[in-house]
Amino acid sequence: MAFGQQSGPPASAKEVAQLEALLGEAGYSSFREARHIYGLTQRQAAGKFTRSEAAELLARLANGEGELDAEVASAVDTDRAVAERAEKRAAQRRAEQVAALPDELLADELVRRGWVCIPPG
Repeated sequence: MAFGQQSGPPASAKEVAQLEALLGEAGYSSFREARHIYGLTQRQAAGKFTRSEAAELLARLANGEGELDAEVASAVDTDRAVAERAEKRAAQRRAEQVAALPDELLADELVRRGWVCIPPG
């Protein structure tokens, strides 16, 4: 069997449609979006299942499996907060670097970009 190939007869269109409907009810718009939560392979994320894979996933969905647990959700929130703080620090550093530049250099760069700069006074 070649890499990435199905190891059995393909799931019927009805089974794949049922899977899509159940994933939609769980809040996912595609197999790709639900891939990591449900542990799907790349082939399955593309909507290609064997009959046994489809039956197993249908059973898992019927049992309510695959939801993010509280630990994973809090880790995702923590990662998001860390990324936001890093973004704010980077923006602050850029603002400090721009503020340290001489006014003439900034004005010359703005004029080069098509802006009009009028000196104070």
